[in-house]
Formats: sequence, C-alpha cells, structure tokens
Amino acid sequence: MKLTQEWLPGTGDLKIMPVVRNRNSSRRPLWIIVLVALVCVALIRAYVYPPQQYSACYFLSSNVCGPLKDWLPPVPARVYSDDEIAARVVIRDILSMPSVPLKNPKIAFMFLTLGSLPFEKLWEKFFLGHEDRFSIYVHASKEKPVHVSALFIGKDIRSDKVAWGKISMVDAEKRLLASALQDADNQHFVLLSESCIPLHNFDYVYSYLMETNISFVDCFEDPGPHGTGRYSEHMLPEMEKKDWRKGAQWFSIKRQHAVLILADNLYYTKFKLYCKPGMEGRNCYADEHYLPTFFHMIDPTGIANWSVTHVDWSEGKWHPKSYKSRDVTFELLKNITSIDESVHVTSDAKFLTCSYQWNSANIMDRLIH
Repeated sequence: MKLTQEWLPGTGDLKIMPVVRNRNSSRRPLWIIVLVALVCVALIRAYVYPPQQYSACYFLSSNVCGPLKDWLPPVPARVYSDDEIAARVVIRDILSMPSVPLKNPKIAFMFLTLGSLPFEKLWEKFFLGHEDRFSIYVHASKEKPVHVSALFIGKDIRSDKVAWGKISMVDAEKRLLASALQDADNQHFVLLSESCIPLHNFDYVYSYLMETNISFVDCFEDPGPHGTGRYSEHMLPEMEKKDWRKGAQWFSIKRQHAVLILADNLYYTKFKLYCKPGMEGRNCYADEHYLPTFFHMIDPTGIANWSVTHVDWSEGKWHPKSYKSRDVTFELLKNITSIDESVHVTSDAKFLTCSYQWNSANIMDRLIH
C-alpha cells in the first residue's frame, strides 16, 4: 500500500493518509475461450467422423495416435446391409470348403474371341495326347468360328456380343466360367484370347497350375488417373477407395474362386452401374478393375497378384503390344520365358510396382498375348 503526506487545512498539522489505487475491472479474453472450444469440437468431430480415405487419427502422427485412442471414444462400426451380410456368409463358406480329391482333375481352357481362332492348329499340337486332362470352351462374340481342329469342334458355348471396356466383357467371362463349372473335374480355369499361344508343353503347364493352391489374378494399386482416378463414390459403402485395384483381365483361377465370381452379385452390380466408359467424366473399364478389386477385398492372400499370361504394355497405349509374324523369333520366345518378375506401370508415371515370382526352375509358365 502506498502512503502519502497531506496538510490538514487550518491546523498546520501533517497527516499521513493511505492512497487507494484504482484498478480496472478484470476482463477475461472470451474470444480465446471460444476459439479453444471450437478447436476441441472440430478435433473430436474429426475423430468420430473421419473422411473415408483416412483413419481416425489421420491428423496426428503415429507416435501420438496410440495413446489418443486409449481415451477417445471408439469409432462406431458400419452397419452392414442385408445384401452385404448374405454376401459375406456365402464368400466365407465357399472359401472354407475343403477341396475334394479327384482321380482326373482337369484344366478348363476358355477362349474369349471375336470369331475363329488363328492359332487353333498350334493349340491342337499342345493338347494332343492329354485329352483326359483338359477341357475347351469357346465364346465367340462376333461371328461363329470355323474350326480346323477336331479338338475344338462342338466346344462353342452360347455367346453374346461383347463391347470393349464395358461390363459385357465381364459377362462373357462369367458365361465361360458357368459352362466350365458344369464339369466337376475342372479344377483350374484359364482365360485366353485368340491371340494367345502356349510357350511351354502341356505337362509343364498342367503341373505348374494344378500343384498350386492360389489363383493368378493380376492385381496392383495404381494411384494415377487410370487407376484410383476411375473410382466413384457410388461404390460406397461396400467398396472404399483404398480397396480399389487394377489388373489385366487374363486370369488363371482355382475352382473356389470361379464359384465365387458366379456367386457374387453385390460387387458385380456396383461395377455394372458405376464403372463404365464416360461415367461422371471418366472412363472406367470393369474388366480391368472388377476381379482385382473383388479378390483383393475377399481373399487377398489367395491370389498371386500377377498373371501367368505375358502382356507387354511398354508402348503406353490403350492396347498391349501386338507381335507381327516377323517379330516372333526364337530369341523373343526365349526372352519371354526367362522373365522372372511382373512389372506394373502406374498411370501417374512416378513409380513401378514389381511382384517377384519364382518356381523350381526360376522360369515362369507364361502365355503370350
């Protein structure tokens, strides 16, 4: 307390008097309190309702995400629809079914073609002598094929028109699988085009495919415009953007996976409705995304993520490289059969994704497309 001296008037006496300081009434910074409250609300909302492509702690570093989850409320689980629950039950039961040992398991060779097969005589040479270990199915979408080999006569299935890049391509694949699955001895299913030729003998191909317990489905993540750039929000909630995959359509799959493709209606319908050329200003091709995304979601460890069919996309065009007669040399075939890795080129032109492959001879069984 501060003291002051003051003369009393008329007395001449000096009096000491305390001086009281005037203090401004305290003001609390309300705007700071409001700002802090808004930030807290925003953080809690971001945790409880995070964007679809991020986890609940997407805005925090990994070293603080763990402790934060210990006291923040859990993210509410998504409620599955009736169709999703039914699909998950069917998928689970099909995948858990034990394989039945067969005396004569066969490979179904399924040809998806416009018309006649130009390499039919070559395939005949490949098949001869192994009639009890293979089946042939031909889907000709444009004109009735003229067969020059007795092995192919009577092998045409009911076919329909196929448009490049549309769901009708997937429909043709399913039509071939449905025909091939009618034979209980068919245990592996290989999709081929009229441009495919075998690069190894039948015994090698049969042994390689039948002695594995996985399917060969080309599958990789492409963050570029021709990969996840084709994803549509209409795929939600069944398919999130992080699950979107891409791959060449030429597959070789085991019977379980063939049955799953025919059983699926939930995911197929999404692709039929929302993955098509010109959809929302983007071109989405179902034959490049449906099976890779489907198997990545339901059985990611059951596929090899690469195909046994060699396709050369090095030219960067909409279609793979075509080989003319003058190009097909012994050196070319030798180079293709010696490939021991699958290189995926992403459409953002930033990096390559490689899946390495080995077998006992370090040479993959490949078919040239």
